[in-house]
Amino acid sequence: MDLAPLISIVVIFVLIIFLLSMFLSFVPIGLWITALFSGVKVSIMTLVGMRFRRVQPIKIVNPMIKATKAGLNLSIDKLEAHYLAGGDVNSVVNALIAAQRANINLEFEQAAAIDLAGRDVLEAVQVSVNPKVIETPIISAVAKDGIEVKVKARVTVRANIERLVGGAGEETIIARVGEGVVTTVGSSTTHKEVLENPDKISKTVLDKGLDSGTAFEILSIDIADVDIGRNIGAQLQTDQAEADKKIAQAKAEERRAMAIAQEQEMKATVVQMQAKLVESESEVPLAIAEAFKNGKLGIMDYYNMKNIMADTQMRESIANSEERDQEHAESDKHKK
Repeated sequence: MDLAPLISIVVIFVLIIFLLSMFLSFVPIGLWITALFSGVKVSIMTLVGMRFRRVQPIKIVNPMIKATKAGLNLSIDKLEAHYLAGGDVNSVVNALIAAQRANINLEFEQAAAIDLAGRDVLEAVQVSVNPKVIETPIISAVAKDGIEVKVKARVTVRANIERLVGGAGEETIIARVGEGVVTTVGSSTTHKEVLENPDKISKTVLDKGLDSGTAFEILSIDIADVDIGRNIGAQLQTDQAEADKKIAQAKAEERRAMAIAQEQEMKATVVQMQAKLVESESEVPLAIAEAFKNGKLGIMDYYNMKNIMADTQMRESIANSEERDQEHAESDKHKK
């Protein structure tokens, strides 16, 4: 039995299936049929052109079907252009549908610009319909009496669609609220004023127009918690007193060092003068010998001088002995 014809038929059949699958993968006929029955007018050549432009047809046709069913007037070209620009077509269409249901005026170009700016356009529409609560971290401020006050606030905001492109985000809102809290607490005479009237903070912060230049509109600012912290004023005074003490000690140490140096200089001066005195006294015997030699000093004069010197030494010895006896007597008296 010749199997060649059968093998040829099988090869041709496999080749036809392969070519058909390649054709169907490149030409999305199933997607075209779905779009046709959904009321979206798109040609086969348009879908094939998307393949050549490296655009996934399903990511354009499915959002287009949703937009058509929702009654939005969009074009395939706009959706494809937004996709090629790196945008999220599905998110933009969902945002447009949500805005239409909430009676918010949002055009496709505006939604596309918000999406390309890096913001979640669908979330922005949802926040515009349902306001969002931003909770600030604990903000520390100091009143005029030096007491630290810790405040925690909740800010209710609504997205401002017109300012989403180029508008500041939540971080700016939190920073401005923190600045307003610090200013309000810092201008209070005592911390008790803040505890008695916490709504004073909300009023002051709201009057500053903190939502200017941001992508949000502040609806309300509510103080969630107010606590008392440290006594900053007393701590600063203590630190200042400690610093003054260290400065005084340093100056006293400097004066002590100068006094010690001066004392050492005086001791050196005394030693120098004693050396000069010894040097001068060493010249006395030489002068006496010279006087004997020249006949200006006799033997009797010499002995008289010796007697005077001995008498002087005796008097000094007696005086020193009396001083020692007096010191011993006073010491015994104190001991008794």
